[in-house]
Amino acid sequence: MTAALQLADVLRPVKHVLLDFDGPVCSVFAGLPAPEVARRLRERLLADGEQTPAGAEHENDPLALLRLVSVARPDLTGSTDAALTALETEAARVGLANTGGESVLRACASSGRLVSIVSNNATVAIETYLTDHGLSGLVTGVFGRIPGDPSSMKPSPRLLLDAMTAAGTGPEQCVFIGDAVRDVEAGDASGVATIGYANKPGKDAKLAAAGAVVIVGSMQLIADALS
Repeated sequence: MTAALQLADVLRPVKHVLLDFDGPVCSVFAGLPAPEVARRLRERLLADGEQTPAGAEHENDPLALLRLVSVARPDLTGSTDAALTALETEAARVGLANTGGESVLRACASSGRLVSIVSNNATVAIETYLTDHGLSGLVTGVFGRIPGDPSSMKPSPRLLLDAMTAAGTGPEQCVFIGDAVRDVEAGDASGVATIGYANKPGKDAKLAAAGAVVIVGSMQLIADALS
């Protein structure tokens, strides 16, 4: 069965699309790279007279760095999260749009489907991007990580469950679209089928192994199937 036919089968009963942000909608850190954001976070800790956690000095993923801080120094989680949120919002203003992802938002609107953004990024950063790009009206709700609570991030199902509760939908009416193994794991934990977006070489095998029901290399394929 072709990917197009698989997509059509998966999407036919869907009334609520849960959509990851960084990757499917845009590349958040395209203009302000993730390693630079992580470096600034470390500098913030040092400027406050704190030591960075073990292993943090070479961590280039700012979300992973937030997790490290929350484990090693729970008392610094809130302030580190707030600093990261400000940096993510700055990055979102110069993020690179994924035109296929925007097409998915518009296809959902034209076909009467709800869309919720479900992301480990900060809600305010996501909302900033959507507003700047004129996309806010296409999104029912935004569910970023809970401020000061990195445990809410995927692979936890919490944000997906929150999105479904807010929209009054259940797993059987939903599909989740994500580009990482943790997305598939969160979908599985919440009972939602996940479409894997393999936007980099080697991701297709990882997403398939994690249990994604369909793998696509372009968000436009999903938009076309929704239309």
